[in-house]
Amino acid sequence: MIGRVFVAVNLAMTITLVPLAAEAAPARCDPEPEPGLTEISTPWAQTRMDARRVWPLTRGEGVTVAVIDSGVDSKHPLIPLRKEIDYSFTGNGDCVGHGTAVAGIIAGRYRSDFPFHGVAPAVTLVSLKQTNKSTGDVAILVKAITAAADMNVDVINISTQTTDQPDLRAAVNYALSKDIVIVAAAGNSAPSDKEKKEFPAAYEGVLSVGSVGPEGQRSEFSNTKSNVAVMAPGQEITSTWPGGLFMDELRGTSFAAPYVAGVVALVRSRYPKLNQEQVRRRVEVTADGALGNGTGAGVVNPLLAVTAVLPSQQVELAPPLPPPLPESAIAKTPAVDWRAITVAGMVASCALVLAGVILAARLVVPLGRRRGWRPGRPN
Repeated sequence: MIGRVFVAVNLAMTITLVPLAAEAAPARCDPEPEPGLTEISTPWAQTRMDARRVWPLTRGEGVTVAVIDSGVDSKHPLIPLRKEIDYSFTGNGDCVGHGTAVAGIIAGRYRSDFPFHGVAPAVTLVSLKQTNKSTGDVAILVKAITAAADMNVDVINISTQTTDQPDLRAAVNYALSKDIVIVAAAGNSAPSDKEKKEFPAAYEGVLSVGSVGPEGQRSEFSNTKSNVAVMAPGQEITSTWPGGLFMDELRGTSFAAPYVAGVVALVRSRYPKLNQEQVRRRVEVTADGALGNGTGAGVVNPLLAVTAVLPSQQVELAPPLPPPLPESAIAKTPAVDWRAITVAGMVASCALVLAGVILAARLVVPLGRRRGWRPGRPN
């Protein structure tokens, strides 16, 4: 069984598990989330992903995404939150900001007069709150994963890192057995830290996400040991924030994971018959290419993930042309036998001469006989 292990949330890092003494969770935000912004410019990550190119085909309709985090500000004008469940017993809302930022990256509404939007704004968004502060119990994370699986959601986003634990592994496997795609942050580490696998990202079957910066290279803090599948923007990130505000300069694989969760939602909406393993494979094989150690298949590509025709889908194309017939199947035209033609011509000529002689003989011989073979007289 899992002991009292808590999750630490740092805005500049992925949620991390650290051992703490059990304590009663506060019923209010103390302290309040860091003050947000009222004005922002177009985020570089949004331009890099350019999910709007996919929207003529799908915006994530019909797909439910569960965000297991610090809660979500349901009053934010750009967040289409459909349902919120508090497993921390501290009340709905987000006292950290982390969950609200994650939700905005996945499903922030599009407004033509505003520079920010999410990857899949038409998804059904569900918030499962696991903590009310910068720490949280991993047992609650297990409970939230199991509950999301029982709700039959299509995608689960987990921006949390911890050690391998039997109950956590069982909850992840249960969700996978329910055909749910689990997207998890690969975790962060300081350059001086000795990297190790972080969970649930490192579990087999989980789509583990690392971070890249604006220059397109792996972020120095992005963990390379957690079986990274793909990368996404995770530095200088701008997203939604509690109080109807916004926050910039966010960093961490926590914020890379929701970009991938949004792309997964687009794929599940476009290809509803694909199972969770096929969806994960599609996201991986359409990524932009590995960038070195710990970068998996490379940066996720929303357009290719939705539109690429993969080898397993060749049946959707016109049938291939049949192979050409072998040379032995067609009889070759024989070469012209000029010698035979010459001989035949000579035989035909002789036959004509002989026929002429025979005809002349039939006319001349009777006349000769009547005259007794005497020459004729001149008139």
